[in-house]
Amino acid sequence: MGFLDSIFNVINDLTWGWALVPFLVVLGCFFTISSGFVQFRFFTRMFKVLTGTDEDNDPTKISAREALFVSVGGRVGGGNIAGVAVAITAGGPGAVFWMWAIALVGMCSALVEATLAQVFKRTEENGDYRGGPARAIIHGLGMNYRWLAVIYAVCLIASFSIGFNAFQGNTVAGAALDSMNIPRLATGAVLAVLTAVIVWGGIHRIAKAADIIIPVMAFMYIGMALVIIVINIGSLPGVITDIVANAFGFREAVAGGMGAAIANGLRRGLFSNEAGLGSAPNVAATAYVKHPVSQGITQSFSVFIDTIIICSCTAFVILLGDVYQPGAEGIDGVALTQQSMVGHVGGWVQYYLTVAILLFSFSSIMYNYYLGENALTFMTDSKMAIQVLRVAIVCIVFLGAVAPGATFVFNFSDPMMGILAVVNLLALAMLFPVAVRLINDFRGQLKAGVKMPVFDPAKFPDIDSDPTAWPDAPKAPAE
Repeated sequence: MGFLDSIFNVINDLTWGWALVPFLVVLGCFFTISSGFVQFRFFTRMFKVLTGTDEDNDPTKISAREALFVSVGGRVGGGNIAGVAVAITAGGPGAVFWMWAIALVGMCSALVEATLAQVFKRTEENGDYRGGPARAIIHGLGMNYRWLAVIYAVCLIASFSIGFNAFQGNTVAGAALDSMNIPRLATGAVLAVLTAVIVWGGIHRIAKAADIIIPVMAFMYIGMALVIIVINIGSLPGVITDIVANAFGFREAVAGGMGAAIANGLRRGLFSNEAGLGSAPNVAATAYVKHPVSQGITQSFSVFIDTIIICSCTAFVILLGDVYQPGAEGIDGVALTQQSMVGHVGGWVQYYLTVAILLFSFSSIMYNYYLGENALTFMTDSKMAIQVLRVAIVCIVFLGAVAPGATFVFNFSDPMMGILAVVNLLALAMLFPVAVRLINDFRGQLKAGVKMPVFDPAKFPDIDSDPTAWPDAPKAPAE
């Protein structure tokens, strides 16, 4: 175990340690500039998905809105509560500014990877769609790159479905024990049953559950944060000034100054919103939309929700309170967020936060399971394999909950995610010209007065898309 642990540490150092974060930032900036800042040009269209006015929804399909909420449920999690606190503790208030910056850039990366997942998706026998980076690699780059797709799929299962689901179970059980004194065993049993009910329903049940859970989760957390902001509205301008000043080194809050702010802000921002990491495109591909870029815009919006809205709520709750002291040690993570909330509105809020953590974590469990299912169906057609995966996920969630602390299974999650992110970014770099063509096609239709652009596979014969996945495409005239 010690030998394996050392191997995973080396992988983690080679990916997250020095290569991956700069790669994500540079590639995100390249995508943004090369696409003409597409995430800002289409910003107002992002909000239409909430009302469904941008697409004609088919009740038998996964809608763009449902795919959005599933992906938001995956992106939003412990990183939005504990991760932001860690970033502020290690990098000072300036870390928040760099979290915002990487999110604005990451919105373009999310748009590109979701667009590619859509254009290369495949229709299954039951009419559902499957796609994601593994299938984009096969159909976009060719069978010679299958080995790269397999590496991605294996790492996706290992990191998200196994490691992160154990972590989510552990987070929920720990919060229930600390705030309500509920035994880990009881929380683990309830969580396992709820997980089983959802995962045996497949992507449709996951989507329906997310369509209910995610809005409740978001409004609960955002609502409480807004109450705290309003209570402290007089201090808000000063907090924003501190964030900007610390971000550029004008006012040091921690050792390392501007460098610490940038490093922690970028890393925690990327961990939180997952833009460019290749996870959310698996869900993005399930949606029924008329044009691949439509779902790209939707997924770009999910990054905005995750970081610009929800992470900012956590940051303001912490920075408007008295619990956080720049440079002080001894309290960080979820405890800092929790104690900051208690300081604002009283001890009862810890129960409120526990419920929020439960919803955040359960939504992530649903999301993480589907990522594993999608990766597994790429590697095998066996129905039995899916059943085995479902049983394994339920057991993993239960074991993660009853474990008193971090276990070995957590240690390999980050390195495995690092590998899959590198694979995804390589594929994105090679397939970016395809995404640009699709973006230009979408723009061209909008300029021509088309309200809802439609993808026509016949216009792109060199792109290996599945014609059956685009029922709204213009039909060829009969001879």
